[in-house]
Amino acid sequence: MAKHSSTQWQVIKPSDILTKEESHRIRQRSDAWGFWLVFHCWAMIAAAWALYLLLPNPVTFLVMLIVVGGRQLGLSILMHEGSHGMLFRTRNLNERVTQWFTAWPVLLNVHGYRIRHMAHHRFTRTEKDPENFLYTPFPVTKPSMARKFLRDLTGIAFVRTNVGLFRYFWGEKEGRGKRLFDFYAGPIFMNAVMFAGFFLAGMPELYFLMWLLPLATTYMLVLRIRNIAEHCTMPDLEDPLKNSRTTLANIFERATVAPYWVNYHIEHHVLPFVPCYRLKEVHKLMLEKGYGERMEIKKGYWDVLKLNAAL
Repeated sequence: MAKHSSTQWQVIKPSDILTKEESHRIRQRSDAWGFWLVFHCWAMIAAAWALYLLLPNPVTFLVMLIVVGGRQLGLSILMHEGSHGMLFRTRNLNERVTQWFTAWPVLLNVHGYRIRHMAHHRFTRTEKDPENFLYTPFPVTKPSMARKFLRDLTGIAFVRTNVGLFRYFWGEKEGRGKRLFDFYAGPIFMNAVMFAGFFLAGMPELYFLMWLLPLATTYMLVLRIRNIAEHCTMPDLEDPLKNSRTTLANIFERATVAPYWVNYHIEHHVLPFVPCYRLKEVHKLMLEKGYGERMEIKKGYWDVLKLNAAL
């Protein structure tokens, strides 16, 4: 495994990919795009809820679980975009909308995430990458992968993750109250608002059925698959074109495990200042400029899963 040196921009620099004119154009952020993406994500959630409420049956319930879990992943992807300062052009909008409407609803906090995630970019797949533990167990056996997916879909992974987070923030007595407040106050407040909305509509139980249940099950599954696709079982941990992976996603995959262009992950790592809605264009530019043969690209998430459950 690569040691402690940063892998970012050692092999390929932004100026190797983009001309000055391309760089200026492609890095432009947009408040309109930010509002549209947040609205789109919540509209998809609302549509899935409406489908189940209007036609309550096992099939629409399953569709609701899949769509809401996928869009909860979408919210976390938009939070990731905001952590880079790219969801909105206006800084105040970027910080507030990202925190309130993408991070807090799915029990996350953008400020803590940003610190961790910037280190992940700087030290991708090295021993100093704070997210490296997510990737080192792979590849695994097919039974092991099946057990991981079962823990996701039964809520076990959700409980373990959140108990681990609570124990981390509980930590030492000094500063405990501030740590707990800083992380949990926002998510508790936002989820209380959501519960109050269902309560006032006379359906408080649907908060648990249509929000917390997907968050504890299908969201955990698609989150795991996304993590596996991005950095697991890579051919060269010291090459940014090969220690991250781009996965070409079909329409179903874009609706579940790959919302909002997150599948263009090499492109994001080599050009982290590019908004997500321009990553597909970056991908085309890199292919046109001859980088395709050097990039770790898979043609779908099934191929990625087969690679990572190959033992």
